[in-house]
Amino acid sequence: MDRATLAAYDMEAATFAQDWHDQPAPTDLHDIVTRFFIKGGSTVDIGCGSGREVAWLDINGYPAEGFDASEGLLAEARMRYPQARFTHAELPELRGIASGSFDNVLCETVIMHLDHALIAPSVRRMLDITKPGGVFYLSWRVTKGADMRDAHGRLYASFDAAEVRGQLAKAVLLHDEEVVSASSGKAIHRIIARKGG
Repeated sequence: MDRATLAAYDMEAATFAQDWHDQPAPTDLHDIVTRFFIKGGSTVDIGCGSGREVAWLDINGYPAEGFDASEGLLAEARMRYPQARFTHAELPELRGIASGSFDNVLCETVIMHLDHALIAPSVRRMLDITKPGGVFYLSWRVTKGADMRDAHGRLYASFDAAEVRGQLAKAVLLHDEEVVSASSGKAIHRIIARKGG
C-alpha cells in the first residue's frame, strides 16, 4: 500500500468510515455480487475499510471476513461490526492467507491506491487466494491521465484495464465494465473472473 495513502486512512479513519456509511447503499455492487458470487461460499473482502460490505455479505448469505492494511479502519470496522472478523493484511503479500482459501474474493476500489509495480502482483495474489472454480471481483477508481493525489494525500494511480486483464489470463472473465458507482458517484472499472481448475 502507498504509505501516504495508508497514513491518511489511519489518521482520519473515523471521518472516512462515517463518510462511507453516509453514502447511498452500493446497490449496483450488491446486484453484481448476487449475480456472480457463490451463495453460501466462504467470502473475503480485501481492503474492507470500515466493514460495510463484510456486514452486508454476512447478512445476505456470503459468510465473510475482512482484511485491510489500515489499523485505523480496522478499529472502526471492529467497533461497528463486533460480530465479524477483521484482520490486518497488506497487498500484494496478504500474509496469513493461504492459497485457495475462499470461494468468493471481493476487492472494491483498492488497487488504485497501490504503486504501479504492485498492481500486477496484487491481482495475481488475490486470484491465488480464490479457490478453483471460485469468483474474484475486482474494481478500482478510474483516473484519466497522470497519477494524482487527493486533498488527503491518497494516491489514485492511473493505469489501463489491460494490465489487470493480463494477470487474469488463466481465469474466465465473467464481467468487464466501466461504470459510475451508485454509492460514490465516481467512475470505476469492474472485472469479475472465475478461477479455472
